[in-house]
Amino acid sequence: MAQALDTFLRGCRRLNRWVARLCALLVGAMVLIVLFGVLARYVLELGITWTEELARYVMIWAALLAISVGAANREHIGFELLFSALPPRLQRPLRILLDLVGIGFFVFLAVFGVGMTVRGTEQYATIFGMSMALPFASVPVAAALTALQSLAVLLRDLYQPDDALPGAPLEEAA
Repeated sequence: MAQALDTFLRGCRRLNRWVARLCALLVGAMVLIVLFGVLARYVLELGITWTEELARYVMIWAALLAISVGAANREHIGFELLFSALPPRLQRPLRILLDLVGIGFFVFLAVFGVGMTVRGTEQYATIFGMSMALPFASVPVAAALTALQSLAVLLRDLYQPDDALPGAPLEEAA
């Protein structure tokens, strides 16, 4: 069991690094798209309008994927002020409860997002004329990744040695 958990956590850490790199690439692409749009409109006076819509879809993907990176690093919205005021023996059960609630929410969002994505195949982007399934797919993909990373940090916290810091980022798991 310990070896399976270790393999799972290593896989989640590896996946998290790839998602973080993808987020960085998407943000870089968004900056270049917006820069191109500004130059095309105001310097070259081309009147290109597709850059705004493309930048919006790239930003949505980057922002939603970044949620899973935040969850893996325990940088998501939390009650850190509350945790620091509680004795350590109460911090762990509360963190576990909040992790379980978060996992439940993201699993629900992933399932709901699949239906939204399927319905998006019948909707089309204004300028591109492409199906909205690709932009809508960011919701279930990001929610599933976040649920997985939240599960990883929860399992790590449940089975960590007593002297390890509870609630530490997944990257600190050895």
